[in-house]
Amino acid sequence: MHTFESKNKSRELKEKAIKIALITASTISILTTFGILFSILFEALAFFELRSFWYFLTGTEWSPGIVGSKFGAVPIFAGTIMITFIAMAVAIPIGLGSAIYMSEYASHTTRDYLKPILEILAGIPTVVYGFFAAITVAPFIVKAAAWFGLEASFNSALASGIVMGIMIIPVISSLSDDVIRAVPDSQRKASLGLGMTQGETIRNIVLPSALPGIISATLLGFSKAIGETMIVVMAAGLRPNLSINPLEDMTTVTVRIVDALVGDQAFNSPGTLSAFALGLALFIITLCLNIVSLMLIRKFKEKYKVNTL
Repeated sequence: MHTFESKNKSRELKEKAIKIALITASTISILTTFGILFSILFEALAFFELRSFWYFLTGTEWSPGIVGSKFGAVPIFAGTIMITFIAMAVAIPIGLGSAIYMSEYASHTTRDYLKPILEILAGIPTVVYGFFAAITVAPFIVKAAAWFGLEASFNSALASGIVMGIMIIPVISSLSDDVIRAVPDSQRKASLGLGMTQGETIRNIVLPSALPGIISATLLGFSKAIGETMIVVMAAGLRPNLSINPLEDMTTVTVRIVDALVGDQAFNSPGTLSAFALGLALFIITLCLNIVSLMLIRKFKEKYKVNTL
């Protein structure tokens, strides 16, 4: 009896220790997030004491290194959005298409070969992608544009976006493949039994059921694209340029943050503190995207609830 009670107490102590460890891990994650936010926030507020908050949001000229410097962030965010959307336009169709093929059409042997090869792309350093963009993709775009009678810069948003999209393909493909394969096979068999073709089953049954996971994979790819620096530096340039032409050179928020922090200006100068203002804006944008994606995921989970029974 005494042995049983001691074992029971030992189990309870282990359970409490595990619970405390998990709570500690969660608390550290939350506190780290707030720590990052506050470390950016205070320096960003110091910047807005020196420069206009309204001009930062609406200004169309970013020139921190000259007399009478201006800090209008619109060209920087426009370049970020342009390059990121080009990347997603490349990554989503190819990544989702390859995931559908590997999960629904490919044999087990083919999938075992294809998936590791595809995931090799995820392990390539971004600087190598930058070389590929600058040396191979950008000259090709210049020649192709000239063939159509257009003028393209060797540092262009299009070259950067295309290569960034290639970099994101493994993220979307691998995660989408996993969530598509997690859809119960009974749903596929029931759909086929009702007379649907395989394509109709994928479109009407499999993809809606896997949509929350696909949205999560897409958001992860989007976050990776919006935070990329090296490819943009090497393929798109450093110039804040407010343009809708993807054949021109542009820059992104992360590139300007790095450029502001590695300069020889004093830390409390507007040029350096502008990096924190950009970081705060990027933090808020990413937070809003996460909130919207979570709302979409909940909505689709309720609409296409998977019955695992």
